[in-house]
Amino acid sequence: MREHVRTVALGANPRGDVELTRRFLERARAEGADAVALVGNLSAGGEAEEYAGLLRTLGDAGLPAFYVPGPDDAPVGRYLREAYNAEIVFPFIHGVHGTFAFGPGYVAFAGMGGEVVDEPTRVREEVENLRYPAWEAEYRLKILQELRDYQKVFLLGTRPAHKGLGEAGSEVLAELVNTYTPRLVLCGGEGFERVMLGTSLVVQAGDLTSGKFMLADLRAQEAREAGLQAPAP
Repeated sequence: MREHVRTVALGANPRGDVELTRRFLERARAEGADAVALVGNLSAGGEAEEYAGLLRTLGDAGLPAFYVPGPDDAPVGRYLREAYNAEIVFPFIHGVHGTFAFGPGYVAFAGMGGEVVDEPTRVREEVENLRYPAWEAEYRLKILQELRDYQKVFLLGTRPAHKGLGEAGSEVLAELVNTYTPRLVLCGGEGFERVMLGTSLVVQAGDLTSGKFMLADLRAQEAREAGLQAPAP
């Protein structure tokens, strides 16, 4: 197991595809990744078997892994049960939906999956889809006030807004990024993108089905695209 984290392989939307995830992990290892981060959708239909297969594949790779569910990973109870089961067998993989976990070295991974909406009156939803009012993300992650001396990596199902570039997203999540100054933010969204938000590198990792993922260097605060292993004949 790694003693520190410098290079993180960033992927999005495996949608329960075990073979796709295996190829992603093989390439991550070949590229020298110290850890893996995934943002949902983790499943294709929210079935327990999909989560179990995906998380077992993560564990079999032997890399520290951190993940959050996407908006379609509902009902949330199935995800939570399979994450609980998998993390007993593979204690180095961690779901960080609304919480945090320590990576090797002085790094804390924290996250909020699903869709985060800024309107405070929107009803939270965890049965048909995953949707949370932004105040809940603020509340769940306030524990990070106690971890000011740690490097941080955020995993967000919703991208933070960037007023300077006129890019849509959650303004509350942008405030959280500016408050806790993570070194790296992985967020959901279409396409591949790298942008600085204050002192944080925000990376949108596209979709694993595109055949690509992102590699981020925490020390240099840089990210680049990488290709998946070709499918077995």
